[in-house]
Amino acid sequence: MTIDPRPTDEEVAALLATLGENLRGLGAEVTKVENWGKRRLAYDIRKQREGTYAVLEVSAEPAMIKEFERQLKLNENVLRFISTRVPIRKKARPAETPEVAEEVV
Repeated sequence: MTIDPRPTDEEVAALLATLGENLRGLGAEVTKVENWGKRRLAYDIRKQREGTYAVLEVSAEPAMIKEFERQLKLNENVLRFISTRVPIRKKARPAETPEVAEEVV
């Protein structure tokens, strides 16, 4: 998500903490919250050339994510956001190696 660059770092940290609590209140499990700092945007959004980028990694049901997205749309500090689904990785099975029979001479 991209956050308005005008708030200070402390205010951004408080906003991310609040968003994490909102997700927990919806029943989601927040696994990681990362603040990537201020970066230049590809194009102006709401007359802003920069934005503070943040990533929230969450394990939740689709209905919870939909409600969280609705809350983000209402938050004036959030410029843009995108939700992506990361597929669950299956554990890799060990490679099957054919048994080699040794001959004793």
